[in-house]
Amino acid sequence: MSEDEAGNALPSAEHHEGGFRPMSELMNQIRSVDTSRGGPHYGDFVEQVRTLMDRARLAVPPDDLVQEAAGILEKLNDRLGAHVHEEWDAPGWTRFDLPSRGNVTLPPYRVDRAKPDGVEARITYRTFHLGGNAAAHGGYVSLGFDDLMGLAGSLYSGSVTRTASLTVDYRAITPLNKELQLRAWGERQEGRKVWIKATLHDGDLLCAEAHGLFIVLKPGQP
Repeated sequence: MSEDEAGNALPSAEHHEGGFRPMSELMNQIRSVDTSRGGPHYGDFVEQVRTLMDRARLAVPPDDLVQEAAGILEKLNDRLGAHVHEEWDAPGWTRFDLPSRGNVTLPPYRVDRAKPDGVEARITYRTFHLGGNAAAHGGYVSLGFDDLMGLAGSLYSGSVTRTASLTVDYRAITPLNKELQLRAWGERQEGRKVWIKATLHDGDLLCAEAHGLFIVLKPGQP
């Protein structure tokens, strides 16, 4: 890594800010939509994993099917284990052509607009995200907020940010398996502190809203 005249470390192509790719690299990925990582069928793989998670959430299989499924998954896990790489090489987080950038751990969403003045996305909480009584679990609702508010914070500040605090107010039941509207935007910035607000709507119904404090990372800061 190179240094400036004061001896401070400067970002490079190999530099990762706080566990994130540098902002310039992220913007290049958004613009170019590189689909080489994971290949052309990676989206099919992610969707099948999501479907497995949905089925497993409510399935009551007989013991013979449990044993069969466990055996199949064990073999598949062994095969996948041979292809596990460092997080910087994984397709998840980089496939901007796929829901949630190809990250299977996030509720699937599609970003319709991402500008410094705000982010607008369509998000769906699936069966796997069930909290109870046909409603999405509050933790998964906050996860959707956190990820997209982080994107909004980065665009608003022009730098990579990390969550410092997040408060979610739940206003109504968040339904499952229905496309919802999530919007996040910056309210103000003071130094490295960035305040972000977000809302989650089912049509005209406000399901939840969030307020967060995000911190602009210094180069190399974890």
